[in-house]
Amino acid sequence: MRVNRRGVAMLATLISVLACSPADEPTPPAAGQSAADRRAGAPGIGDPDFPRDGNGGYDVSHYDLVVDYTPATKRLDGVATISASATQELSSFNLDLTGLDVREVAVNDAPATFTRKGEELTVRPARAIADEAPFTVKVTYTGQPKPASDNANLGTYGFIPTPDGAFVASEPNGSKTWFPGNDHPADKATFDFTITVPAGVTALANGEMTGQPTTSGGKTTYRWRERHPMATYLATATLGKFDLRQGSTAAGIPNLAAADPRFKSSLDSLHTLSGQITDYWATVFGPYPFSSTGGVVDDYSAGYALENQTKPLYGGFQPDETIIAHELAHQWFGNSLTIRRWKDLWLNEGFATYAEWLWAEHKGTKTAEATFKELQSRPATDPMWKYPPGRARPDDLFNQSVYTRGGMTLHALRRAIGDPAFFTLLKTWTAEHRYGHVTTGQFVALAERLSGKNLDALFDAWLLQPRKPS
Repeated sequence: MRVNRRGVAMLATLISVLACSPADEPTPPAAGQSAADRRAGAPGIGDPDFPRDGNGGYDVSHYDLVVDYTPATKRLDGVATISASATQELSSFNLDLTGLDVREVAVNDAPATFTRKGEELTVRPARAIADEAPFTVKVTYTGQPKPASDNANLGTYGFIPTPDGAFVASEPNGSKTWFPGNDHPADKATFDFTITVPAGVTALANGEMTGQPTTSGGKTTYRWRERHPMATYLATATLGKFDLRQGSTAAGIPNLAAADPRFKSSLDSLHTLSGQITDYWATVFGPYPFSSTGGVVDDYSAGYALENQTKPLYGGFQPDETIIAHELAHQWFGNSLTIRRWKDLWLNEGFATYAEWLWAEHKGTKTAEATFKELQSRPATDPMWKYPPGRARPDDLFNQSVYTRGGMTLHALRRAIGDPAFFTLLKTWTAEHRYGHVTTGQFVALAERLSGKNLDALFDAWLLQPRKPS
């Protein structure tokens, strides 16, 4: 996301903790719980910074989302069919969902009982689900989606109604505003979208369209499929009136650009730059991880962009090549390689910020070294130095330090190990963890393995200390 357009021993201990955190272990049952309660899936996935996000007891493999949305009434009718596997015996389990009215729930095609409390939908199947057993849960729901709002940190996000449709940008936990799921990046899944809107409205989702839109009774249905694993916060169903440009990059990757008529003048540049930058990043970071690229410019003035998988979303402004470079770098760093815990957010934003500097270097406008030196000249009293980016804070998740000092960490590493080792590291990192999950500890270990150097002091100074590195 581009917000607001707007000691050696200590590090070794931290890496050990990151690799095996007590937060990843199931919570033992409290004394006096019934046998059924002890088999209930946890209401959180185990991220201590966002304890109610995600859910325990199962892993989702696929979401099949059927959505009918009417902009004039802001009414959404949805059916979510979720394919998952139990990671324990389950007498009940939770899904994340806020607002919206649940009409019925079925597990393995049998009616299930359910209750609501806050953002938790608790489902009790007619029969307990065995450990490691696959199962499906089908949720039928309706209502007027209300976006999430965090004025101190993120502003407005999630499913945001607009006059002609919806602007859908869900980082970090806004997917639950429009579909039930396991809303945390630690549980990725593939997606199918069937979206019905009034005729004349375009529905854009992740991945590629399957077949042509069909129109009947004044409504048009679009079908999209993202066959690569995706974190829920990257899922989109952005709706509205759009001008489209389709084609392929020079390397042959399908490329779709869309722009609200207000930003029609940006359509050609968005399409061209998205293609050029996608192809260039493939030479720097390794093969493009998905089956299409592009971007969407909507007229909602979000004040930010979001790297929705295969379709970065730009909220109310014409993106320049720096921002496009940032969001497309996320297709590798954040989308293909996904963090397990939000505290490691620098692995997304620091890498995408450094990609901006690499793009400028590639274009010959400014070297990464010059950008690094300019930022390093900031006085020790600058707030950036007081926020260690290696530990993103839940109340200030998208702090400038996570971006800028995160990017500086990578340049400091490049200085320390040299260009050949550094750029080999980037490609090895994306190849070894393609479509998987990553932690800071894993990146430090790989950097040391490939460089043959002890880098504890470097990472400690740049990522963990609340002061300007010397």
